[in-house]
Amino acid sequence: METDHRAASLKYWEDSHRAQSYDRSSIRTDDWLERFEDIIKQTDKAVLDLGCGGGNDTLYLLSKGKQVIPCDMSETAIANIKKNFPEVGETHCFNMLDGFPFEDGTFDLIIADLCLHYFTEKETADILQEIKRILLPGGHLIFRVNSVNDKNHGAGDGTEIEHHVYETKAGTLKRFFDEEDIRRIFGDFEIEFLNEEIMSRYKLEKRLFRVCVRKQ
Repeated sequence: METDHRAASLKYWEDSHRAQSYDRSSIRTDDWLERFEDIIKQTDKAVLDLGCGGGNDTLYLLSKGKQVIPCDMSETAIANIKKNFPEVGETHCFNMLDGFPFEDGTFDLIIADLCLHYFTEKETADILQEIKRILLPGGHLIFRVNSVNDKNHGAGDGTEIEHHVYETKAGTLKRFFDEEDIRRIFGDFEIEFLNEEIMSRYKLEKRLFRVCVRKQ
């Protein structure tokens, strides 16, 4: 029987967020957004935090005085955001595969930290079309995604169902990018920054790509 990746993913993330005790004082940020401080500073609109999870980037953006709209497909994640960040006025719980609940040209800055690497190439393309739709011309998408060198976090593990896309034991999908993948999949955007690097926020170091693209 074919695996329902969507249901498996929702279960995985709901279980993950329920298992963790999110308290604002325990939320940690890293410095990945500092490279784009000028872009963040210039926006006078709300910043969309896609796949907000525990709120690491929401916390960072709030510390910079920005209005933030955190979004996640996990109801538990959104409940934790509302608890920990009462100053956040708007949140959304939705699956990116269903489209985005925003009007065309709503944002000039979208953050997507480690949430765009759980989809097939077609699904990723559809999500990026939605991101383009809600971005203003000249608007930026700043994101991080798994690298094919991220051996500590599953690169090459599981059943490869598509180039660089693996089905995990939990029935979820996980994509690992190389530079060619990023340039091809995000080819409709102007790539302003692209770098493979190491993140040390987790117990084991994580290899990923940090990227900033601009809607032309």
